[in-house]
Amino acid sequence: MAALAPYPVNAELDLLLDRFIDVPPELVWDAWTKPELLMQWFCPKPWSVSECRIDLRPGGEFFTMMRSPEGQEFPNHGCCLEVVPKQRLIFTDALTAGYRPSASPFMTAVVTMQSEGSGTRYVWMALHRDAETVRKHEEMGFHNGWATAADQMVALIKTL
Repeated sequence: MAALAPYPVNAELDLLLDRFIDVPPELVWDAWTKPELLMQWFCPKPWSVSECRIDLRPGGEFFTMMRSPEGQEFPNHGCCLEVVPKQRLIFTDALTAGYRPSASPFMTAVVTMQSEGSGTRYVWMALHRDAETVRKHEEMGFHNGWATAADQMVALIKTL
């Protein structure tokens, strides 16, 4: 795991999902970077993504519109910070496209994928500014939610 992080992990401010998944990193990359694929797995069902825009370049937009089972929509505006094809994607909601400051920053996401045996070492890391934000993200269901989303991603990839 530490080898996949571009800097040391702060146990007090970072949340991690680290697992081996039995699909190749190239397809994990596609699932994360092609809006038509990301929309199919990104939220634990019965939640969904009704809209997605990804501009894969530093400063490019990373936008998802999450929809609750009741139809309420939650826009998530973000900005790509680092794009290393088939290896790492870093984005944040602290900024919007073009590096414009966000009104309500919450986290920076670091998604890494590395070939491991017949599959991929997949690490999803959420970096937060303070312990209160970490607690809030945990209460929102970070661990179970992202584990479920990862399972949904793998299931989708296996149908491609």
